[in-house]
Parts: sequence; structure tokens; C-alpha cells
Amino acid sequence: MSDLILVTGATGYIGGRLIPRLLAAGYRVRAMVRRDPERLFNQPWARQIEIVVADVLEPESLANAFADVTAAYYLIHSMRAGDEFRVRDRQAACNFARAAEQAGLERLIYLGGLGQSDTDLSHHLASRQETGELLRQFATPVTEFRAAVVVGSGSVSFEMVRSLTERLPVMIHPRWADTRIQPIAIRDVLAYLVLTLAKPESADKIIEIGGATVTTYGDMMRTYAKIRGLKRWIIRVPLLTPRLSSYWVHWTTPIPASFAQPLIEGARNETIVHGDLAQQLYPEIRPITYEYAVERALAKVDSGNIDTIWNDAVASSQGDSPPFTFTEEQGMLIERRERRVAASPQSVFAAFSGLGGERGWPPYQWLWVLRGWLDRAVGGVGLRRGRRHPDELWVGDAVDFWRVEAVEPDHMVRLRAEMKLPGNAWLQFETMHSGDDTKLVQTAYFAPKGLLGYLYWYALYPMHGPIFSRMIDYVATTAENQGISTVAAG
Repeated sequence: MSDLILVTGATGYIGGRLIPRLLAAGYRVRAMVRRDPERLFNQPWARQIEIVVADVLEPESLANAFADVTAAYYLIHSMRAGDEFRVRDRQAACNFARAAEQAGLERLIYLGGLGQSDTDLSHHLASRQETGELLRQFATPVTEFRAAVVVGSGSVSFEMVRSLTERLPVMIHPRWADTRIQPIAIRDVLAYLVLTLAKPESADKIIEIGGATVTTYGDMMRTYAKIRGLKRWIIRVPLLTPRLSSYWVHWTTPIPASFAQPLIEGARNETIVHGDLAQQLYPEIRPITYEYAVERALAKVDSGNIDTIWNDAVASSQGDSPPFTFTEEQGMLIERRERRVAASPQSVFAAFSGLGGERGWPPYQWLWVLRGWLDRAVGGVGLRRGRRHPDELWVGDAVDFWRVEAVEPDHMVRLRAEMKLPGNAWLQFETMHSGDDTKLVQTAYFAPKGLLGYLYWYALYPMHGPIFSRMIDYVATTAENQGISTVAAG
């Protein structure tokens, strides 16, 4: 039987991507969540893993998490600033390492932050390295990876660079943006994390990892703009401090100042790899360049393949989802609406998969017709294509000015817009079991290209409320009526 591996931070950005790769490598996985294990139920790999509820701040809850485990990943660390969070991080690391020691684990694997420990590290980077030191105070061998910013669709560092560059034709360039940094692609981070389980010689090592490009934050933004075909003017502002910069990021990107501040304060420290230990231990891994990492991240966004995001773990602690949320994630503006429907998932799926064509897009069909005319006027496909079958959908089907991108029977339909837009758009419907009812989730995604894309979205945003709210109500009512008709017929 394969080894059982414990993954903490399973609802977070790294943990959520690590688990399927561990499964693909043949390991058994136990995911540890602080509460609400149902947060993982919608992951495609949820049925392949064990889920245990435990809290690193409650040591008595950890024994069950470590039972029969061979190795564990420690992917818990506060992104927020302040003494309170640092104290909690210290206590959490000690509790976890002590429990691992008592359980007789063979290995702990931790992902920390790059930075020369003999320099004046920012509070955030110093805390990351202190966590590694605390883990090593106990008997379990620790492999500590140290990385700079992680580049991938949805990572907080990539989101900050992406948002600033997309939104601002004229960007400021503070002094800290000239500090050297060695970003690493998320795929390479995951490769190191998985492969190290088969590398016993990596135990009790601190391993610095980085991508193939040494750059600066300023050049990261220039490279992003070049890849996206955006013309950007950068003005040097030597007096803008990291703290002031964090508020600038707060107001111009989806990242709150409490998250941006430790990131930007860390930017004053040079974070590049010194030494070749990673190459010696992992010669099979050849890290990619920053430019290629950005291209891969943008391809994920353009494909509509929504994966884990930087604030997943934050969102997972907020309890039940509200009926409406509007967020910006992975370079996308996302409107999500939910309804509980007194009908089966099959009835709900039939209701939303039957939209378009002769049935139209109720209840505001006339607005969709108007949008179709405008699209035709600028050379788009408009609404004339209809649909191939009134009830059934296959991937690749045209549905008016949408294209069916994904279908999971009785569960999900994702449509990609083929109308003329300054960006890319999708409309997705999902069903989820919710007690005796079905949860219906309707999500509109828009990935804007440049400032014009944002202006387009926010110009139409006031109309989205009535259009999409009434649409999900229509789907819910249709599904409930179909369910009643089916019962009556039976």
C-alpha cells in the first residue's frame, strides 16, 4: 500500500494544487481542514482523499490527523501583518511539529520564503524563516523550501502584477520595484514539493528554489505588458514607501492592504537563489523563465480553467456562501449567484441546459436580442445561430452567440462568449447537492483586456443585477415546475 501523506492548507492556493499531483504520483492523501470539510467536496479529487478536521492551534485535535501518516506538508502561514499573527504562527508551528514528533513521522515538508537571514529581513520574510526554525526544533526531519514570489494563475503575487499592469496605462515605479527577485512558476514549486518525497537525501535541508529568470518587480510588470500587447508608461517615484504602496495596491487591485503590505515590504529584500543545492538534489527539474510562466498563467485564464486562487483559504473560513458575490480572481471579474431549488439536480440541469435558441434567454429576452443586433453591427455572430438541439448540449455546440466549452451531465454547463468583446467572457451553471434540495450556482466570468475591458464591464455592470438575478430565478422556477410536473405524471 502506498504511503499516506498529510496536506495542511488544503483549501489554499498551494495545497489545493498539490493534492491532485500527489494522487497522480500514486500517494494516498489526507487533507487537513480547520473546519467545514464540505468546502472540499466540489473538488474533482475530493472522493479520492481522506478529509480530517483539525486545528494547529488546538493540539489535542492533531492526533487523528497524524494517524498512520508517513510525511506531512506544512503549508500554513499568515499573510497578514501584526504581532498577533506572528505569535499565532509560532504557536501553530510548534504544535504541529510536536504532534508530528509524537506520531513518529518520517518527514515534514515546509514552503518558506527566500531572503538572506543575515540581512534586515521584512517582518513577513523573517516570520516565514522563523517558522522553519521552529519546525526543526523537534525530532522529525524537515525539508524546507524557500521561494520568492510564485507565478501562476490566481497567485497573489501574479494577481498584483496583473491587476496593476492591466488597469493602469501610466504606472508609478517606486524604489523597491528595482530590487532583484527570482520568481518561480507554480508548476515548478509543485514539482519540487512532490518529488522531494522520493528524495530522502533532501531531509534536514534548506533548499532555495527559483525560476530561470532574475528580474525586478518593475521588469515583471514590463514583461507582462509586453506579453499582453499593452503599452504602458512607467514613472519613477523614489519617495513612495512600501506602506504607502500597499494602500495604492489596495485601491487599484483586488488585494487588500493587509495582504499587500507584507508582500511589498518584503520587496525591499533581494530574494534570489544562492547556491546550487536544488540543482544537485533535483536535476530532473528545469525551472522555466518568468516570461513563460506568465504565458502559462494567462493561458489558464483565457481557457476559463478556474483553479485555486490566493484567497481560497480566506474565503473558506467565511461560512456559507451569500446568494450574490462579486470578486476579481485570476484576472477575471466574477459575478456568482446562488439559489436553493426544491428540485432534483437532473431537473435543474435540464432547465439551464435548455436555455437559448427558440426558448431564448428569459426573462429579458429583448435585451439579449438588442445585444445580438449590436454584435452583428460590429461584425460579430449575433443571436442568429440558435442551437442544434432544443434540450441536449455537446461540447463545441453553438448556442446563439455562445459556444459550449464544457458539459458535465446533471452537474455543469460552461458557455464561452463569441460576441465581440474587449476581453473574454463565460457563463457557467452548476448544480450541487444541498440536503433535500439542489444548490444552483450561476457564474458570469469576464477577463478584461486592458483598461478598455474594465470600462466595458463596469459600464454594463448596473444591468447585470436585474438580468442575471432574474435569469437564475427563472431557471430555479422552471426546474421546480418540471419537478412538480414529473411527480404529477408519475
